[in-house]
Amino acid sequence: MMLYPFELKPVLKDIIWGGTRLASEYKKAESGRKIAESWELCVHENGANIIDNGIYTGKGLDYIFNLNKDIVKQGYNGDFPVLIKFIDAEQDLSVQVHPDDAYASKYDGESGKTEIWYIMDCVPGAKLVYGLSSDYTRDELADAIKCGRFEACLNYVDVKPGDIYFIPAGLIHAIGSGILLAEIQQNSDTTYRLYDYNRPGADGKLRELHTEKALDVCVKTKSEYKNAGITDCEYFTTARYNNIRELNIDTRKSFASIICLDGKAEISCGGRKYNIEKGGSYFIPAGLDNIRLTGRLDIILTTLGGLS
Repeated sequence: MMLYPFELKPVLKDIIWGGTRLASEYKKAESGRKIAESWELCVHENGANIIDNGIYTGKGLDYIFNLNKDIVKQGYNGDFPVLIKFIDAEQDLSVQVHPDDAYASKYDGESGKTEIWYIMDCVPGAKLVYGLSSDYTRDELADAIKCGRFEACLNYVDVKPGDIYFIPAGLIHAIGSGILLAEIQQNSDTTYRLYDYNRPGADGKLRELHTEKALDVCVKTKSEYKNAGITDCEYFTTARYNNIRELNIDTRKSFASIICLDGKAEISCGGRKYNIEKGGSYFIPAGLDNIRLTGRLDIILTTLGGLS
């Protein structure tokens, strides 16, 4: 199989809280269209990228992965490991939590969901929910939800562009209105909602809550935020590069995902060059040699975790 840097078309998700910035600023669709999530790297039953360059143009990344799992790393034989998104929150997202691997496998048939957020931009005064404001028992949280006092239990954090948040499985969290971010996560779409502001969905009905499951898995102690910087966990390693002119990328042990936040550059590989610019996403299969970025751009680079 011929391998090369794959340019990926996003999978777009229309959810009630989404805004228009991914269309107008990142050219994900026609200007003015509301897009909540743009899945930049995904091989999941709820969405898989289409390759947009080279001999595999029009093929799904899932097709390539199912033919050759070594594109993740040599000898790899599991499910596709990560899912990467842009998220545009014009309204508050629900207060939610994700399970760990063991609980998700038992009750939902997929992996758990640990993730990180990189704040790309936000309005002045934007906040997010990062865990709880104090220590609580399960009964105390259940009673607060029932009596409409749950918001008082939450830990609110002011955000600014450039902040990085590590969201391990079990941490209660929510993205607040006016925040544009990149999310790197385990390849899972399992979310348990605890609270959704009594907000109806597109069908006019209140969206489903998953209170019992959420209370099963959430960490019930006070949470404190510390800027994560470069994130290296067992599932993925992610780093932000600002205003780079040149970068060599090593894919001997792992694939590399490049999502471009700003600027433009060329990716050199095997004597060929591939253009990348703001909003673009490339998947570099494992084992390719001499991958080099040249130009001027801001990127998020993701590889497998636990390789050191």
